[in-house]
Amino acid sequence: MAQAQEFIATGRRKTSVARIRMTPGSGKIDINGRNFEDYFPSVPLQNVVLQPLQAAKMVNTYDLFINASGGGVAGQAGAARLAISRALIQADGNLRGTLKSEGLLRRDPRMKERKKSGQPGARKRFQFSKR
Repeated sequence: MAQAQEFIATGRRKTSVARIRMTPGSGKIDINGRNFEDYFPSVPLQNVVLQPLQAAKMVNTYDLFINASGGGVAGQAGAARLAISRALIQADGNLRGTLKSEGLLRRDPRMKERKKSGQPGARKRFQFSKR
């Protein structure tokens, strides 16, 4: 019964899904078996993922093991951000107000619009010819 406390959460963005396992530790972040800096090489994407931890002032208190799938790297970063926020609330319910005021608990509803039949794209029409 001396099992380390573990928090599990899921986040989604566009077509990406991030499942996270958060345990108390030194701040190690592992995404799909790769190092955090290798998986998200650009600093803006790294900042998106770290935003909930920075808002809660808990950057080096938890080890994160993230499984991200679907979509692109920006969508996966957004999904990981939501998953981390949800896991932090499980760990400490008092953080809810802080994370909510930063807008980190809202799932971004924007999705790609579907292509309609009889058109080349979602909004684009075939060229109109008057004569």
